[in-house]
Amino acid sequence: MSGLIGLYIHIPFCRQKCRYCDFASYAGKENLIDTYLQALAAEAARYKGNYFDTLYIGGGTPSLLSVNQLQKLIQIISQNFRLVGDFSESTIEANPESLTREKLDFLRQQGINRLSIGLQSFDDTVLKHIGRIHTVDMFLRAYENARAAGFENINVDLIAGLPGQTKIQFLEGVKKLIALAPQHISVYGLQIEEGTPFAYEGLQADEDLLREELEQIHEDLPKAGYVHYEISNFARAGKESKHNSNYWQNGEYLGLGAAAASYQKGVRRSNTSDLCAYINQIKAGQTATVFSEQLTGQAHEGETILLGLRQLGGICLTANQQNLFAKEIKALKARGLVEQKGNLLKLSKEGLFLANQVFMTFVGPFEKNETDRL
Repeated sequence: MSGLIGLYIHIPFCRQKCRYCDFASYAGKENLIDTYLQALAAEAARYKGNYFDTLYIGGGTPSLLSVNQLQKLIQIISQNFRLVGDFSESTIEANPESLTREKLDFLRQQGINRLSIGLQSFDDTVLKHIGRIHTVDMFLRAYENARAAGFENINVDLIAGLPGQTKIQFLEGVKKLIALAPQHISVYGLQIEEGTPFAYEGLQADEDLLREELEQIHEDLPKAGYVHYEISNFARAGKESKHNSNYWQNGEYLGLGAAAASYQKGVRRSNTSDLCAYINQIKAGQTATVFSEQLTGQAHEGETILLGLRQLGGICLTANQQNLFAKEIKALKARGLVEQKGNLLKLSKEGLFLANQVFMTFVGPFEKNETDRL
């Protein structure tokens, strides 16, 4: 492996599982963190000497780790890899209740230069209902401490369409967040995923409310100086997430840890999400890979398009891509879901809200286009 690519490290531990969350994370297993870090070190050593231009430590809740455990994690990274480039980006995800000033000072001293804080709502009642264990005051203290520790690039997550939260409450929260002036804001629409507590309760997302909230922030955040550069992401100019942008541009990345995914030389693979299986397999000198595929031909081109369409600027299609998906693109344009100018294809305003329908168009199996038969 060579060149500039992204490094992702998954920390699958949480103090408490949120009621909407279907990510690979585990509550009440903090006793396994040290053992997990040992396995992570062994996996990282297999790729020792590689260079990356972005680092992203996600979860789970990476800030749940103690300072000593964070030190072990940073040592794993520094002893095996090197970040390069004049504008290297290194991000860690955090939740307010576990983000102490001591941890912030340590992380900043170690070169972590971007922080992503999960707020989700500016309403304590809503936070409790969705299973968050922090309060708004905890978030505000964590945010203030992050600024004091020297973090000049902060993202804050919000969720639109949460149950028990009105449109007015949501938009008031957005205004409060704008007043704090983070460099980046991510706003995700609530999705009820199979296997989550919300799904077991039979909760249904209010699609009308969700759309109203998203339509409003699509206006409000740009007016406040945030560039809407990806479906769910807004940033001050120059503060777009480099690591995530690499995903959307179908760039290469290496993922380490349970449930981590990698994409290298056209091969996409992912590790087992089973925490104990990951630890045992890595410690035994085995691979933790449970899925691997190499997309070729139309499947590869389709994935490149759907990833690129996540960006508000769209994607410049190659002649081959336009030929392979001529019929599908024509149909999407007829429905008003995409716009095309020359070889530039992007989601329309309506397409932003029906993006998943657009994306599925570029996922196989595919019908033969007339041009394929010529």
